[in-house]
Amino acid sequence: MYSANFDYHRAKSLSDAQRLLASNPGAKLLAGGHSLIPLMKLRLASPSAVVDIGRIPELRGISKSGDGIRIGSLTTHAEIAASADVQKSAAALAEAAGLVGDPAVRSRGTIGGNVAHADPASDLPTVLVALDAKIVAIGPKGERTISADGFFTGIMSTTLADDEVITAIVVPALAKEQGSAYVKFSHPASRYAVIGVAASVTSSGGTCSAARVALGGLVPHATRANAVEKALVGGGLDTTAIGTAAAKVGTDLGNEVTGDIFASAEYRTAVAPVYVKRAIAAAAARAGLA
Repeated sequence: MYSANFDYHRAKSLSDAQRLLASNPGAKLLAGGHSLIPLMKLRLASPSAVVDIGRIPELRGISKSGDGIRIGSLTTHAEIAASADVQKSAAALAEAAGLVGDPAVRSRGTIGGNVAHADPASDLPTVLVALDAKIVAIGPKGERTISADGFFTGIMSTTLADDEVITAIVVPALAKEQGSAYVKFSHPASRYAVIGVAASVTSSGGTCSAARVALGGLVPHATRANAVEKALVGGGLDTTAIGTAAAKVGTDLGNEVTGDIFASAEYRTAVAPVYVKRAIAAAAARAGLA
């Protein structure tokens, strides 16, 4: 199927992109195109105009920023997966980026486009929530920083305004006593996450002093597993303890679990503890707790 007719504009700079958005109400931003173009071809999205920001150099690159890593919104999944800085400071993010789609998708798809699209089965939103990342966006009212924890609000829904542009994602660097990991049950055709789990744990005196666990694929948007986190903090992270905490994920899921022709809500709920356990165990091993 072909998309409906639309006007195409190529932005030369960030300020030019903002100008084009302001002068074309209802326009959509195009970065790598792997999220927007399929929707347009299926006519699930029919913007009157598309603003291509894919060639704005200031939105690319990975750099150290204070105690974290700043990733430009046009940085591709392949670049993130290959980055030594990301691998060292945010292992779960490097893992997730390397699991997105196939090589062609990873070479063109961008972190900013992925985050703005907010597909509930995407990998990166889940990891960014677990790592307490921040999304930096700019609009007519200036720049603002949004916590990933509150950025995703529903199926392909975020707090980003129509006239805002994501410029970067800032991820706190993990300390030596911290570890993070991402695991997923991939759909065999699309490679989207049927179940995706990201975990970050902190070690203190041989026990878990802090934990963040996020779920994707299972629910309408990436979300924290608060009951699992509470069960982890204050104890050791041996196999039994991790299994006990992972079993509490059902409390976090409630009745919002997604079901489809590939995997029912009941199946996802039953299998979820297995992937929660795997993510926590991998993160704990990196933190020296297991």
